[in-house]
Amino acid sequence: MKPVTKVSERAVAIDQINVNTDQIFPARFLKNPRSVGYEQFLFHDLRYDESGAKREQFPLNKEAYSDAAIIVSDQNFGCGSSREGAVYALVDAGFRCLIAPSFGDIFAANCVKNGLLTVVLPADVCAELRQQITDSNGAPISVDLPAQTVEAPSGEKHHFDIDPFAKECLTKGLDEIGLTLTHADKIDGFEENWRAKTPWLEANV
Repeated sequence: MKPVTKVSERAVAIDQINVNTDQIFPARFLKNPRSVGYEQFLFHDLRYDESGAKREQFPLNKEAYSDAAIIVSDQNFGCGSSREGAVYALVDAGFRCLIAPSFGDIFAANCVKNGLLTVVLPADVCAELRQQITDSNGAPISVDLPAQTVEAPSGEKHHFDIDPFAKECLTKGLDEIGLTLTHADKIDGFEENWRAKTPWLEANV
């Protein structure tokens, strides 16, 4: 998993509340192995009509946003089921950071496990960011995870809060298990000391 420290990338605005995991990654594509590349299924039914033709008005179908790596959306992004395929699709498509006023809890947790940074900012700030992105056809946004700041296209900076454990996982490029294994020596030492103090617990093992 790639460590996340600073992300300065082109941004795309998805000006919609309650974007759910089925919209991000429709359930019928779950039968496909991830090796096929889940990016082709990202926002599939929003990007294409029933005949398979592109919906030109959808932001990700516009050339200006073809290399976007940051999404700025509205409240409750990633709500719905616990479908981790939604996160896989975003990561496979090259997205590194999501900014919104709120996220689905399980979705946000899955993002951390897959190295995708979620940033919560006030609704009015997100609305202003989306407007700046749209007006500039995808101007870059800079996100500094160590400093916990987002720099808007206008140059204005906004502070965000993040769970310390999630921050450590992301900056080190590790999931929960990987981060735990960095303390393997301490864990082994504790267990050895515990066995020495309580030998009767393993007497019949």
